[in-house]
Amino acid sequence: MPSVQQKMLYLPETMADWPWPRAINPHYEEISAESNAWFHSFKAFSKKSQVAFDLCDFGRLASLAYPLITKEQLRTGCDLMNLFFVVDEYTDVEEAPVVREMVDIVIDALNNPEKPRPEGEILLGEVARQFWSRGVKTATPSAARHMVESFTAYLESVVEQAADRDNDHIRTVEEYLRNRRENIGARPSYVPMELGFDFPDEVFYHPVIVELSIHIADLIILDNDIASYNKEQATGDDRHNILTIVMHQFNVDLEGAMAWVVEYHKECHLGDLKLTGKWRNTFTGLANWPRCNDCWNFESGRYFGNKGLEIQKIRLVPMLPKKIPDSHLRRENVVVPLVEL
Repeated sequence: MPSVQQKMLYLPETMADWPWPRAINPHYEEISAESNAWFHSFKAFSKKSQVAFDLCDFGRLASLAYPLITKEQLRTGCDLMNLFFVVDEYTDVEEAPVVREMVDIVIDALNNPEKPRPEGEILLGEVARQFWSRGVKTATPSAARHMVESFTAYLESVVEQAADRDNDHIRTVEEYLRNRRENIGARPSYVPMELGFDFPDEVFYHPVIVELSIHIADLIILDNDIASYNKEQATGDDRHNILTIVMHQFNVDLEGAMAWVVEYHKECHLGDLKLTGKWRNTFTGLANWPRCNDCWNFESGRYFGNKGLEIQKIRLVPMLPKKIPDSHLRRENVVVPLVEL
């Protein structure tokens, strides 16, 4: 651990009272390995960046999110996480017009998963096509439609984020959350829970479910932004983070911003809300997501390297020095930062 002189960031234990316990799909190791082997075949990164990407353990994220689904459905979930994060890495370093082109390619691939992708196209199109050509086979018609609709909304929010980056624009809290609820990828991430069910739109888009999903998304956003802030401030990518937003809007320091976020986190909790009958399975699946996200933040190597479980206990993380990646390295040469504490 660092010397006492090094600045430390305190990570509040926001999920201490969340009543849903950690659970993981028993097929995690087998299906995660299959999905990772598939993703490696695209050679999306340099060897060094692929190592950093693999340490994020996105199969673990899917397996924590979907502890009860079948092997086939979990494969869709694992592939979805790999797709999310390669889109994230590729678009984070591009200007909005280029991101727009990338997003349009992915949207076309999702809508036409059996159509061969054009020669020389960026690999995101083929990753998305293969993901959904396999995944749609495990989905009911309603679940398939919800996946394409919600993933498209996520992609549109990625373009908005790129425009903010181009213009050095820092949003207000309200503006940020409106974008981030799509940008965090929560809505498409809920779909693997319904792959085997035929939920009509009046259920999927029912006001009760929509309101619940917004509360859950906000909890995921807040905890993810707390966990990711140190890495993002070190790489100069913290503009799109609730802590930076709060510091900017309310003219407070990092400690003050953290206190604000913790209070807002409490407001997002579901209290004594209980849903039964036709809502029960959906409610339980959604309510598991904040626990899943919190566990993955520390169990993977994405934010805390190999010290995640230790930091989960002591709640202190040494602030990383600034080390801005080379923004000229893009696509297959993009730098995926390796966190070393």
